[in-house]
Amino acid sequence: METLMVLLIGIFVSVATYLLLSKNIIRIIIGTALLSHAVHLLILTIGEVKKGDVPLLKEKPGPYTDALPQALILTAIVISFAVTAFVLVLAYRAYAKNGTDDVEEMRGDELE
Repeated sequence: METLMVLLIGIFVSVATYLLLSKNIIRIIIGTALLSHAVHLLILTIGEVKKGDVPLLKEKPGPYTDALPQALILTAIVISFAVTAFVLVLAYRAYAKNGTDDVEEMRGDELE
């Protein structure tokens, strides 16, 4: 299972890198979102899925699952959603002002 997850993470990172290197601002935003999903899967893979009870005190001791990777992923999902929403609004405003979504054209002339 870990091999499949590592392969999927590698595909996500390679596609995200390809999208980040493009000139279109929407592709760059999708690339950052895809890269954040790859990191979420990486944290989940490193945290390992263990079988056990919830970490509550009971009468009998037993193996417990670690809730930290899931808590970190949930926090990272919320933060990446907020950042992606902010960057999408910023890209919309830049498109409305400049009339283009090409990063090279947004840069302007070198003499300015």
